[in-house]
Amino acid sequence: MVVAQSPLPAAGPPDTVRLPTLKLLIGGEWRESVSGASYATINPATEEVIAELPEPDGRDIDLAVLAARSAFEDGPWPKMQASERGKMLRCLVDLLRTHEEELVHLESLDAGKPLAAVRRQDMPTVIDCLDYYAGWCDKITGEVVPVRPDALTYVKRVPVGVVAGIVPWNFPLMNAMWKIAPALACGCVMVMKPAAETPLSALRLGELALEAGLPPGVLNILPGPGPGAGMALITHPGIDKITFTGSPGVGKLIMEKAAPNVPRITLELGGKSPNVVFDDADLDSAVKAAVAGVFFNSGQVCSAGTRVLVHERIAEEFTDRLVERSANLRVGEPTAADTYLGPLISQRQMDRVLSYVEQGIDEGAVLRTGGQRLEGPGYYMAPTVFSGVDNRMVVGREEIFGPVVSVMRFSSEEEAVAMANDSPYTLAAAVWTNDLARAHTVADRIRAGTVWVNTYGHTDNRLPWGGLGGDSGVGRDLGSSAIENFTDRRTIWVNLKRRG
Repeated sequence: MVVAQSPLPAAGPPDTVRLPTLKLLIGGEWRESVSGASYATINPATEEVIAELPEPDGRDIDLAVLAARSAFEDGPWPKMQASERGKMLRCLVDLLRTHEEELVHLESLDAGKPLAAVRRQDMPTVIDCLDYYAGWCDKITGEVVPVRPDALTYVKRVPVGVVAGIVPWNFPLMNAMWKIAPALACGCVMVMKPAAETPLSALRLGELALEAGLPPGVLNILPGPGPGAGMALITHPGIDKITFTGSPGVGKLIMEKAAPNVPRITLELGGKSPNVVFDDADLDSAVKAAVAGVFFNSGQVCSAGTRVLVHERIAEEFTDRLVERSANLRVGEPTAADTYLGPLISQRQMDRVLSYVEQGIDEGAVLRTGGQRLEGPGYYMAPTVFSGVDNRMVVGREEIFGPVVSVMRFSSEEEAVAMANDSPYTLAAAVWTNDLARAHTVADRIRAGTVWVNTYGHTDNRLPWGGLGGDSGVGRDLGSSAIENFTDRRTIWVNLKRRG
């Protein structure tokens, strides 16, 4: 077995990292939790405590929802000229650019993400997302519907109201901005609950939002464990809309627990994405993209291409190349320039991923490389490749959310499509072929919200993102679709019939 390189010696946060205000942002003020309880956030690269934060409960959520409701009903945000809202959001964009490197270090420290990856993807996406939706503020239009000559009938788009945003720890600020930017652009207000594991960048965003002049209560930020703050938020009768990114289990729980209040709900959930490689594909490009598609962010990506389906004629060569490339990836401390994989987020996640590796071996999958935790402090795991996998195996069917890829073989186009669609997940997929007709045909037949052709993993804030149901959720983030998430349609009927 080829073993991935051990992590570099752990290092503390650089001197340039300033921790943000470690309190709850409610109604424009920084507060301790009502109970006085606190919890620790852990550096996954060192297993050391970064900071102690207030732990909110239902009483804090009540205060935040009340502040948001007041901001929506009585405050200036939804009533101000749309172009002014856009200017205020662009002021926040400018502040994000000014403090970009600081936010990069906070995100890396909190989530164990390699600095290079945060600089390259996370922060540019965050800034672009807010800039994009700032431009939407004065472009959210209605329509006139000519029902009859004695009436003026038109439809307005109006903000949906108080939004609850709940996001995970794998892309903390990016996922948060996917919710915050379109919601605020539409004139909504938000109570955002970042993951308990990764609160720092969201709290710094809260500081910058106040500096940009956002009115009190427009953006409230309460990081904390899900069973307390999260459950209180999703069951709160003052919430008009819930937007969530996370696991299928929690998404289903949200639908169940929120049902009595009938809020609007958008869920972006999990993935077990098929990456289909035909025998006429560019093998070098396909191998390189397959490695990036599963091991980026240590595999903690909902759209990770964890099922690589390879035509039987090239399966052996493809797998050998995949194993060699995977085994030589640098696993290391997030601040090191040559680190490709940082740590997993927590001991709990490490235990979960390792348990899947054990199940894969027990089921008869062939472990080609990796499969073990690396020595030293931090939750580091070697990139792991299984071959001889099929969709009946747990490792080929369930979302692992770690650096583990399963290689499967197919013999025909029909079999490839059937294997790709034999999954409860519908988030993303990829097709590798030099046959133009096959590329379009297979991309159309695979049931996924996004299908890449001869590439893997690209996204853009201007394109809708989400699954086609099942364990990948309902609704869409990003693009113009997000405007649908945070607006309602109001019909206005004006009687034009003359009296007398």
